[in-house]
Amino acid sequence: MLSTIMSSKPSTPNIREKARLMSASEIDRTLVRLAHEIVEKANGIENLGLVGIRRRGVPIAQRLAALIKSIEKTDVLIGMLDINLYRDDLSTTGPKPVVIKGAIGFDVNEKDIILIDDVLYTGRTTRAALDALFDHGRPRKVQLLALIDRGHRELPVEAQYVGRTVQTTDNEIIEVKLKEIDSADQVLLVERV
Repeated sequence: MLSTIMSSKPSTPNIREKARLMSASEIDRTLVRLAHEIVEKANGIENLGLVGIRRRGVPIAQRLAALIKSIEKTDVLIGMLDINLYRDDLSTTGPKPVVIKGAIGFDVNEKDIILIDDVLYTGRTTRAALDALFDHGRPRKVQLLALIDRGHRELPVEAQYVGRTVQTTDNEIIEVKLKEIDSADQVLLVERV
């Protein structure tokens, strides 16, 4: 009997959709607002770099860069971070991740960097992104942008730019869907049942 219990796989939780928090047009309007906030607070964009946290932070960063370009009529530095090897909540992480120089796409030294993620939750993704970013250089300033801030921090992390704040329970999940990855734009609130 013990071998039967030990060999059985844990079942995946059932998920049910509770609400659609944002439609495609609401995401677009939110990104336009955030782009204007960035331009207003940046005091010029010549030293600004947008760095999307892989996976869904990357298309958000790309969209924001296009919006900022339409406002300021000049290109914005844009890059990407893959933080999987930096996560402290994954057992496969080795003692020191290997960093490929230039993987972000530009030199981060003395730049004003805005890290971009889809959902801010515990703060662990942001901590891992900061570790990865500082392995590439020393930015002058680092800020955080999150499309959705759902609270429940485990680390002292705060986003300077927030698309929407959504109060959730620990049993709820925010699913951000972007057309570049998921073929549609929407933000859903789902619940484990």
